[in-house]
Amino acid sequence: MAKRAATAVIKSASTRPPMRLPPLPTIREIVKLYRLNAVKQLSQNFLFDTNLTDKIVKSAGNLEGAYVCEVGPGPGGITRSILKAGAAKVVVVELDKRFNAGLRLLSAAAPGRVDIVNDDILTYNMAKALPLDLAVPWEGDPPNVHIIGNLPFNVSTPLIIRWLEALALRTGPFVYGRTQLTLTFQKEVCERICAPPRTSQRSRLSIMSQYLCQVKHCFRIPGKCFVPKPDVDVGVVHFTPLVRPRIEGVPFKTVEKVVKHIFHLRGKYCRKGAA
Repeated sequence: MAKRAATAVIKSASTRPPMRLPPLPTIREIVKLYRLNAVKQLSQNFLFDTNLTDKIVKSAGNLEGAYVCEVGPGPGGITRSILKAGAAKVVVVELDKRFNAGLRLLSAAAPGRVDIVNDDILTYNMAKALPLDLAVPWEGDPPNVHIIGNLPFNVSTPLIIRWLEALALRTGPFVYGRTQLTLTFQKEVCERICAPPRTSQRSRLSIMSQYLCQVKHCFRIPGKCFVPKPDVDVGVVHFTPLVRPRIEGVPFKTVEKVVKHIFHLRGKYCRKGAA
């Protein structure tokens, strides 16, 4: 049944309105059809609930006509929600080539709107993902460019630090302007990123994120909603880069080094770390 539906997608795509998807096999059917078992070493967890993938995408704001770079699309659940929201183009960056067949099916269902890139997001240069004529002045509104992703737990922290450094330097995805990010993190990491001052969750991630961005904890996803079920719940965080950083005139690496030193000795020893 799923194979017949996949064939029908390709035949009907050209007759559909350009921003509407034809009937597709469900993500669960795609996973079964292509035997896409989650790889634990890659921290892969699938979301089959379209209400949740739609809610993640809605947290990014208005995507009508937007250009989106999606990190780790897997079988394409969030990708579908991005396309349904009206994005003009989605560049999906996926290291695991097993997902290509399902993503190509989605690309056929949305002609010209999905580009598939097999690369490691930790080294991929997002400055080449989208046309540079999408760039807008830094001091103006954010560009119609977004990064969205259900991040693997094993790369989420180093990845957000790398992007924050690119933000400070206005390189990578920030050559387009103040590109917004909507990302998932394990609940504990999410709480640290969003923790306000003078709270127990305040950490290196809090300061590094908040001195460069306005951060918002959008909502929590119970671990039981994922397949396979992770040991922790997941939080969705939206980042909007600030026009001016809250710490001005200091290089990113210097801020990072100082903050690392302060939080090296946690709790009651934090004052000693700052001495």
